[in-house]
Amino acid sequence: MDNYLVMKDITRVYDNGIIANDKVNFSARKGEIHAICGENGAGKTTLMKMLFGIEQPDGGQIIIKGQEVHLTSPTKAIEAGIGMVHQHFMQVPSLTVAENVVLGIEPTKGLTFDMDKAIEMTQEVCKKYGFEIDPRARVMDLTVGVKQKVEIVKALVKGCEILILDEPTAVLTPQETAELFVQLKKLKESGCTIIFISHKLNEVKQLCDRVTVIKKGKTIASFDIANVTEADISRTMVGVDVDLVVPKQPAQPKENVLVVNDLGIYNEIGKKVVKNISFSVRKGEIVGIAGVEGNGQRELIDAITGLHIYGEGSIKLDGVEVKDLNIAKLRKEGLVHVPEDRMTLGCAADMTIKENIIADKMDLPEYAGKVFIKPGNIKKATDKWIEEYKILCKNGEQMVSALSGGNIQKVVVAREFTSFNKLLVLDQPTRGIDVGAAEFIRRRAIEMRDQGKAVLVTSADLGELLNLSDSLLVMYGGEITAYFPDVTNLGEEELGFYMLGVKKMSAEEIGGALHA
Repeated sequence: MDNYLVMKDITRVYDNGIIANDKVNFSARKGEIHAICGENGAGKTTLMKMLFGIEQPDGGQIIIKGQEVHLTSPTKAIEAGIGMVHQHFMQVPSLTVAENVVLGIEPTKGLTFDMDKAIEMTQEVCKKYGFEIDPRARVMDLTVGVKQKVEIVKALVKGCEILILDEPTAVLTPQETAELFVQLKKLKESGCTIIFISHKLNEVKQLCDRVTVIKKGKTIASFDIANVTEADISRTMVGVDVDLVVPKQPAQPKENVLVVNDLGIYNEIGKKVVKNISFSVRKGEIVGIAGVEGNGQRELIDAITGLHIYGEGSIKLDGVEVKDLNIAKLRKEGLVHVPEDRMTLGCAADMTIKENIIADKMDLPEYAGKVFIKPGNIKKATDKWIEEYKILCKNGEQMVSALSGGNIQKVVVAREFTSFNKLLVLDQPTRGIDVGAAEFIRRRAIEMRDQGKAVLVTSADLGELLNLSDSLLVMYGGEITAYFPDVTNLGEEELGFYMLGVKKMSAEEIGGALHA
């Protein structure tokens, strides 16, 4: 079968001398789903940015249907039949589905926008490919799964024949993922070529026809999916065997460290988004929180970590009410936080690795005296942590902005895990990072648990939640709708039913989450 898309000897060198792509070769056939896998910093995102015209290559060719193309902008890429669904949706929440779908190609009637035509264009594509979406619905009222479909419809309305999907299932439940896969297979059958970027190797195996592995800016191998296992793909990506499920011993929980009691939280417009929930986290255990995005988890985590003021109830850290504590005082009480957004809240990108790791320790006597800092001690400690946390860098003086996503995450984890801590709050700790870095961070979290720390973790990766958690809470509509004191026999599909609100436990069962 002839290749529909060919990227030949693609090279991209940034101004700082970093070679993101070094003569990368990639090809895809018409009507196939082709995965691209690789560690963070391998060059996947840069390659796709060039295919969608966001960046331009310094060398090589892009050939579509036998003709070389020069994709100097996303507009040129769209004209060439290429669409891209970004991990963070490009939508205007206050507009309807139809209005979002036709942005950039708005139909008009005279001098005014033709809403009826926009609805007709949206309905036509939805009917053709089996998407059940109300074109008149406001995007702000849609579930995450439906918003994902709107992004795909946007690309199809513009005549997309090559569809790039960047981590498309990162925030979907198993049921939403299964539904998305059905529709992607329909697109494939209609002749659409789909490029699927994902760190979830089980999904790559389930959905894709072929996979190309990129490592350190080079093409390492391409495989027919039928001929490789998940372990084969991860080994090719990382170069060593990776445990996709991190082994751990049963938890030995002790006294409570975090106690959340009858907690109510209101958002900026006065809507109650967390509704009188109660639970606790004990020393020596990992408690997971599962939930579809937008069901109160964000506000809960922000309240616990001092980023959001709560209106009702209490949050106590080792017996101390946290409401009146600022973040500095919370950290002194032993709370550390690996935030979801590593670039905004987790690090200072324009500072060095050393400065980021040591930032919260500069008031300790071993690193600063009454007048002067102690640069020798700082360098010795940060060099040790860079080695211990396997941060791939030139040295501690390298800017964080020059690192891959996985290594930036390791910098954040290194700072937090080496700080004084009683409670670790891990918010999407491995989102968007490769299997090797993810395995390392999960192992570290389990080590902290085994040292007697209390760990609270949220993750959109249900496999990760089930692997890490000793017990698990589910949030839906701002409430705790399920509590599993033991996740040993809990499957992703069953968990998904509670996340979608299809199932709900009794108040008595949920009450077990608050330990006396």
